[in-house]
Amino acid sequence: MSRAPFQILVLPYRIAPNNEVLYALFKREPSSGGYWQGIAGGGRNSESPLETAKRETLEEAGIDRGNEYIELDSYAMIPVVNVCGFRWGKDVLVIPEHCFGVKIEAKQLQLSPEHTEYKWLNYSHAMEILHWDSNKCALWELNHRVSRKMQEASKEESIRAQYNRH
Repeated sequence: MSRAPFQILVLPYRIAPNNEVLYALFKREPSSGGYWQGIAGGGRNSESPLETAKRETLEEAGIDRGNEYIELDSYAMIPVVNVCGFRWGKDVLVIPEHCFGVKIEAKQLQLSPEHTEYKWLNYSHAMEILHWDSNKCALWELNHRVSRKMQEASKEESIRAQYNRH
């Protein structure tokens, strides 16, 4: 199995009963830094970034591939030394990180051995503990997109309710 020269980041989220958006963050095991991040991993063989995102979320958190994924515009270049070294030759110094959000219903996730724990956090608390700037940028974008979608849905629901009263 060949490692593709890209990285993915996935930020799982759910809508709490009070309509608050909560994000799942994962703490890396101590020998890998012990920091908080989203789900991260690399492509295999000819996988697309989305296929990789779905595989990694299943492997690292037990999240079903059939959930709603949002491809984000957030994109970063990651130094290969932070990922897996110079496996693509001495001239490949950075690889792209493709970012996604995934909406899930379940509160319980299955941890892989790569992580010691996970937490469901609101946006501000998640921003406080995220380690990587690329994760913070992706979280900002995802939060904005999800919040806007929820506001638009609420507005449409209000208009329908007014129409149905007449």
